[in-house]
Amino acid sequence: MPRRNRERRAQPPRPPVSGWQQLESAPDGDWLIRRVSGTQTTKHYRCPGCDHEIRPGTAHVVVWPADETGGVADRRHWHESCWQARHRRRPTSRYW
Repeated sequence: MPRRNRERRAQPPRPPVSGWQQLESAPDGDWLIRRVSGTQTTKHYRCPGCDHEIRPGTAHVVVWPADETGGVADRRHWHESCWQARHRRRPTSRYW
């Protein structure tokens, strides 16, 4: 007996994703994430999750809101582990 085709549910349109970024949906919203390898980093950044420095040569993620209001000024550089733990530990208040 053949399977029935299920009715597709209407989903809200997602923002376009291109290049090296990927869309991540979480309880705290939709985020665009770009992974940066250690060889690509040349500047110092401050991680909003732990408030420690991300030194040049350290792999990390760049994150910004996926909605239309998110732009270059909203990008934040996070340690990968801090980004993964953000639900257990909120970012420092001076960044968000």
